[in-house]
Amino acid sequence: MTTTLTPPDPDQAEKAPQRTRRPRSARAGGQMHAGPIAYVVLALFTIGSLFPLVWTAIAASRDNNRLAQTPPPFWFGANLFDNLELAWTDANLGEAFLNTTIVAGISAATIVFLSTIAGFAFAKLRFKGRGALMLIVIGTMMVPPQLSVIPLYMMVAKLDWTDQLQAVIFPSLVSAFGVFFMRQYLIQALPDEIIEAARMDGASSWRVVWHVVFPAARPAMAVLGMLMFVQTWNDFLWPFLVLTQTGNPTVQVAVAGLGRGYTPDQSLIMAGALLGTLPLLLVFAIFGKQIVGGIMQGAVKG
Repeated sequence: MTTTLTPPDPDQAEKAPQRTRRPRSARAGGQMHAGPIAYVVLALFTIGSLFPLVWTAIAASRDNNRLAQTPPPFWFGANLFDNLELAWTDANLGEAFLNTTIVAGISAATIVFLSTIAGFAFAKLRFKGRGALMLIVIGTMMVPPQLSVIPLYMMVAKLDWTDQLQAVIFPSLVSAFGVFFMRQYLIQALPDEIIEAARMDGASSWRVVWHVVFPAARPAMAVLGMLMFVQTWNDFLWPFLVLTQTGNPTVQVAVAGLGRGYTPDQSLIMAGALLGTLPLLLVFAIFGKQIVGGIMQGAVKG
């Protein structure tokens, strides 16, 4: 038995649908490449974000007479290290850095711990008045912090905490923003099935928090800790009211005492501001990659 092969009909071959090849950037797993406009926009935003820091460094490297001239300098001078050394000794920034690290570290750690527990309760637990309590927490975010300065100062004065670090630490141990932030994250990142499985295995509420909630909330906890540390480090109004430059100053209070006189020394003030900013840049340079990676990991899990 012989079989004959018939050649394909050219008319049918022309009518057959042809596959359209998708661009590489549109395939699954492919990378999308930005165009020139995106690079221009990113470059402009980067320059605008770095300009205040660069200008602070330029002003810190000049003398006060040059900064008063028009136009101002746009390049570095030769007095940077001299001004930094003078600002360090004049403002006693060594003690100020230690005090600020203690205040910011304790406040950030406590806020992260309490906000994670409260956020878990508002996100996954069912109890009476949960919605009303959450509205009260959100409502406290609408109150300007300046309104609480007078009653807080009266409490600090009665406790005899003036010019002591606990006067700055205790008012910053909780954060309504932290509670709201962790609640919104845990609603998506922590499935109810995992909590139910842990309870079926006999885990208590604290064990569920420690072994289930904290590992799931680790990316958001890192971001919240970074934000609260930076916020506490840069806080000025309340520490300036309850602390002094000669007692237990924080960085911002110590820098505020620089360059005083009939003609303030702007270069010395800029040198102190630059020294106060460098630790934050160092912290972000060390932990920034881990924080961004944690955000992406949490987004994928959610």
